[in-house]
Amino acid sequence: MTVLEDRIAMADSDDTSWLDDMFARLEKLPVPEGYKVEIVEGAVYMSPQRDIHWETIRAIIWALEDHFSRRAKVFSDVRIDFPGRKNGLAPDVAKLRDGAEKDAEGRWRHEDVEFVAEVISTETGKNDYGPKKTAYALAEVPVYLIADPYQGKCHLYTQPKDGEYMSDTSVTYGVNVDMTTTHLALTLRTDDFPRD
Repeated sequence: MTVLEDRIAMADSDDTSWLDDMFARLEKLPVPEGYKVEIVEGAVYMSPQRDIHWETIRAIIWALEDHFSRRAKVFSDVRIDFPGRKNGLAPDVAKLRDGAEKDAEGRWRHEDVEFVAEVISTETGKNDYGPKKTAYALAEVPVYLIADPYQGKCHLYTQPKDGEYMSDTSVTYGVNVDMTTTHLALTLRTDDFPRD
């Protein structure tokens, strides 16, 4: 067994039932409308969705749907359990492969995720660049995009291997993000991405 397979097996062993229990408890709490809740490495994070955040998410979703069709499995803020320690993540944008189906428990599988985008917020940015990036690489998500309105840049991570992305490209807002060499075969325009 490789290190990656060991990490995934460990994460899948007890974390799913723990995450299910935690999310069941969180659903009973009075979470303010417009807040996103996720669990990163066992810690619960609640972050507000700001207009800049949502405008960027919407632009990414529209680009994916324009390219793949409105029937493509593209989600925002939907729980998907990822490898690593207790990662019940709700990516800002996740695209699943064609034919993806929910597992026996009614959840989407990380093995079917082929693209993730996160839009940085001041409260949770460290997660997007740190443990979430590691979780996506461990899950071998082929394309991970971070849109950072504070830097005015997009960071594109590809070629996951052993829990790390081998390729890292940064572009300033206003420059297209070229994903034509990935399985997405997509160019993402960023000229309308809002800055903070």
